[in-house]
Amino acid sequence: MHAAATGPADAFDLVDPRLYSDGDPHPLWRHMRSLDTLTRHEVDDERWFWNVVRFDDSDRVLRDTATFTSERGTMLDLLGQDDPASGKQLAATDPPRHTEMQGRLKKALAIKSVDKQREMIRDLVVPLIEPLGDGGTFDFAQAMLAMPMSVTGTMMGLPTADWAWLNRLTTVCIAADDPEYQDPGGREATLKAAHRDLFAYFQDLVRFRRNNLGDDLLSVLISTEFEGRHMASDEIVANCYSLLLGANVTTPHAPNFVMAEFIDSGVLQDWAAHPELDATALEESLRWASPVNHFLRYATRDVEIRNTRIKAGDAVVVWLGSANRDDRVFTRGSEFDIRRKPNKHLAFGIGPHYCIGHSVARVSLKTLFHELFTRFEDFRPAGRPERLRSSFVSGYKHIPIAARPARGGNGRARTTA
Repeated sequence: MHAAATGPADAFDLVDPRLYSDGDPHPLWRHMRSLDTLTRHEVDDERWFWNVVRFDDSDRVLRDTATFTSERGTMLDLLGQDDPASGKQLAATDPPRHTEMQGRLKKALAIKSVDKQREMIRDLVVPLIEPLGDGGTFDFAQAMLAMPMSVTGTMMGLPTADWAWLNRLTTVCIAADDPEYQDPGGREATLKAAHRDLFAYFQDLVRFRRNNLGDDLLSVLISTEFEGRHMASDEIVANCYSLLLGANVTTPHAPNFVMAEFIDSGVLQDWAAHPELDATALEESLRWASPVNHFLRYATRDVEIRNTRIKAGDAVVVWLGSANRDDRVFTRGSEFDIRRKPNKHLAFGIGPHYCIGHSVARVSLKTLFHELFTRFEDFRPAGRPERLRSSFVSGYKHIPIAARPARGGNGRARTTA
C-alpha cells in the first residue's frame, strides 16, 4: 500500500466554485488520474475528503451503497455535517429503504410513461427557442435553464405563473456563490432564504393537493405507500425539492456546453446533417458536460481503493467530470465525438442512485436538438459565454448566439424518434 498523495487547499482547491466558472479543473483531474493512489483534499483544519477521479473507482463507489453511504449528505456544501433530509429524501436514503420509497415515482418516470408525453414536451420546448429566429441576439443558456422547469413543472402540476420564480430559487440552491444569484446578505443568507421559500411553497402545495389529487408527480408522491404507510409531509416536500433540483441541474447544461464550446467548430453542422447520429451525439453531450460535478459519500467501513486505505467515516468525493474523460474507458476521452460508441458515461450517476429522471431528461434533450436543427441553421456566437459559479454544477448561465430560420422552413426532413 502506498501513502496517499495530499496537499493544501490553496494548492488545488477543487472546492472553490471559481475554479469551475473562471478556471479549468481538467488538467488537474488528468494529473490525479495518472497517480496510483487517491489524493486527500484538505478543506480546513477539520474537514477533508478523498478524491475519486478514475472511472472504475467512481463506478465502484457509486454502486456500493453499503460501503459508501449517501445518507450523511451528497454535496460538498454539507461536508462535515449531517444532511437533515437523511432517510426522507431519495437522494439521501440508501437501499433497501431507497428502493421501496422510489417504486411508484420510478414507474411514473419510466420511458414508457415519458414516451406518452413527448408532444407535451415538444409544445413546451418550441416556444423557448422560437425567439432565436427573430434575427437578434438570443441567450441560449437562459432558455435552456428555463426548459427543465417547464417540463418538470408541468409533470408535477405546478402553476405556470410560479415557474420563473421556482427556477431562480433552485439555481440559487446550487450556485449561491454566483454574484448574479446571490442576495446582498451573502452566500449563507442566500441559501437559507431560498431553502425557506422552496420548502414553504411545497408545504402549502402539499396541503392543498392532498384533497385535490391528480395524475401529476406530486400526487404520486402524496399517494406513495412504503413501510406500511404513506409518505409524511416532510418526506413529500423533501422529494419535491429533490425532483425539481435534479431536473434543473442536469438537463440544461448538455446543450449549453455544445452551443458554448462547439458553435463555430463544425460540430453543429455535422450533427444537423446526420440525424441518425442523434442518439450517440446526445450521449456524448451528456458525457462532455457532466452537469453534476460531484457526489459526496461517506465510508461505512474500512476499505481500500487504488492502494489507499479509506477508514470508516472518511468522506469520499466522486468527480464525475473527471471519470467521464478517463482515457482508460473512453478512447481519446478529451475529444468531443458525436459518433462515440459505446459511451457508458456517469453523467446520471450509476447504481441505486442513478438519476430517476433520466428518461425525462433524454426525451427533453432529444426533442430540443431535433427542433433546434429543424427550425434553424447558421448558428454563430454573438457574445462571450459565461459559466455558472458553482462547485456542484458544471454549466453555463449566459450564451449569446444568433441563427437564421432553416431554408424552406422545414430543415431536416424527419420525425422525432
